[in-house]
Amino acid sequence: MSSPSLSRSVWQRRALTLALAAAGAGLFWWLHLPLPFLFGPMAACLIAALAHVPIQGFGQVSVAARTILGVAVGASITPALFAELPRMAMSVALVPLFIALIGCIGVPFFRRIWGFDAPTAYYAAMPGGLQDMVIFGSEAGGDPRALSLVHATRVLIIVTLAPVFLTSVYGAGLTNPIGAPVSEVPAMELALMVAAALIGWKGGERIGLFGASILGPMIVTAALSLAGLIHIRPPREAILFAQFFIGCGIGVQFLGVTWSELTRVVAAGVAYVLVLALLAAGFTVFVSNLGLGDPVDAFLAFAPGGQAEMTVLAIVSGADLGFVITHHLTRIVLVIVGAPLVAGIIRRRRPLD
Repeated sequence: MSSPSLSRSVWQRRALTLALAAAGAGLFWWLHLPLPFLFGPMAACLIAALAHVPIQGFGQVSVAARTILGVAVGASITPALFAELPRMAMSVALVPLFIALIGCIGVPFFRRIWGFDAPTAYYAAMPGGLQDMVIFGSEAGGDPRALSLVHATRVLIIVTLAPVFLTSVYGAGLTNPIGAPVSEVPAMELALMVAAALIGWKGGERIGLFGASILGPMIVTAALSLAGLIHIRPPREAILFAQFFIGCGIGVQFLGVTWSELTRVVAAGVAYVLVLALLAAGFTVFVSNLGLGDPVDAFLAFAPGGQAEMTVLAIVSGADLGFVITHHLTRIVLVIVGAPLVAGIIRRRRPLD
């Protein structure tokens, strides 16, 4: 049981984090920079973390923020989306090949160039969810700190650079309306969204659903959408709330990083992002040239960032949310299901360092 002084310290650190994040969002808004409620808090918390300022993550509040994106995705799952699934089938079929190439390149990359042990190299290479890869990697004997930093670096860089590519290479604007104001959302649908978020999140956790904070609300909301009970995404204020705490969460991941970790683990993560970017670019060009998907949709579908972050970018760029999320769900499912199996093979064939 935590002492009152410890609890007070945690709240003080969170208050400081909130103030810095709000200042970052305000600065980005004032400078008219893209996605100020995502990048402002992310930049402020990242700088604070690297400067060893005593900041603190927001725990369950950050997890709750992700449920909003799950609801947003679920609301986009309509009968019209199911009619489009055959069109997506060929590009979705490329996702296993994408993951296989990542593994074949990524594991030797971390093993031979950066000297990671076998389980750490494998789980660092796999483009799954940060929490999932850290948990599975730790259970397999990997280094949880290295895994956390590598995946946090991957998400940070991809989320930072993806908007640049969207605007400069593909000419996509990031001005798509993210949702109607809360005052324009019918009260009954708003209540159903809140219920879907809570039931999906906590129900998903109870049954052990991976990524329960996003997938649980998505599944429940999709059922309500298909039943004709929900016809609109969460309100704009809720999406901005989600962006704010997701940005904070990315920056806080770098709290306490040492110079040694910066020059080895974080540097390895940065270098690996370049490898992933080349692979993703190749698949994007292939999919778009074959007419299997719009270039912006294909880019976001194969960009190996976090599911929540890619959802935000898909919303603000006006991309086909169903197309993007279908590919990311396929990637995440294959990585989550396949990672423990492949890691077991690695352990049997090669003694761990």
